[in-house]
Amino acid sequence: MESSEVVLPSELDFEDGVYLVKLARKAIEAYVRDGVKIEPDKNVNTKLMKRGMAFVTVDKLLDSGRKELRGCIGFLQPVAPLAKVVIESAIAAATEDPRFPPLTVEELENIVIEVSVLSVPIPAKELENIVIGKHGIIIIRGWHSGTLLPQVPVEYCWDTETFLAEGCLKAGLEADCWLDKRTKIFVYEARIFYEESPRGLIKERNLQEELKKSCPQSIT
Repeated sequence: MESSEVVLPSELDFEDGVYLVKLARKAIEAYVRDGVKIEPDKNVNTKLMKRGMAFVTVDKLLDSGRKELRGCIGFLQPVAPLAKVVIESAIAAATEDPRFPPLTVEELENIVIEVSVLSVPIPAKELENIVIGKHGIIIIRGWHSGTLLPQVPVEYCWDTETFLAEGCLKAGLEADCWLDKRTKIFVYEARIFYEESPRGLIKERNLQEELKKSCPQSIT
């Protein structure tokens, strides 16, 4: 596939991110309430109709103000227009994540949406070049595969080895699978846009700043 056919995270304006988060919210609400799968707006920015990769995360807001994962699903290959990928990922995250029951209408008022737009995954030639707060990882060996988004190690203050070990476990492999030459490791970057509150202000995450603030210990 020609790179020109794929929309890269760096091509997005902040307004594109706002649109995608609102689109994900609209898709979830229409599907959960009415069983309807929406389409992108006819006047959607043309670059959002280029093929792209994205994950949608649905979090439940707790009374304490903390967030609890409610679903997360996405696409690691540019198989469809980005706007449609966000719609499909949003619906799947809300209703098809095998770790959780389908979202109910009653829960719609108490969830927040996050959209991660991904770059094309590339092989990680040198493991020491995997940067916490910059890269997501994909672990593949045989039929086993798993991914962790760039925000995950930041949220848990993992170092690189822990990140890789958790990626192995996510793929259904032993924690040290990343040391096995048969294991393939890919990395990707992401732009991450999120709702601050249900249907509220939309912002973009800065993982490097979050890392400095939440994980004061040195992470490499």
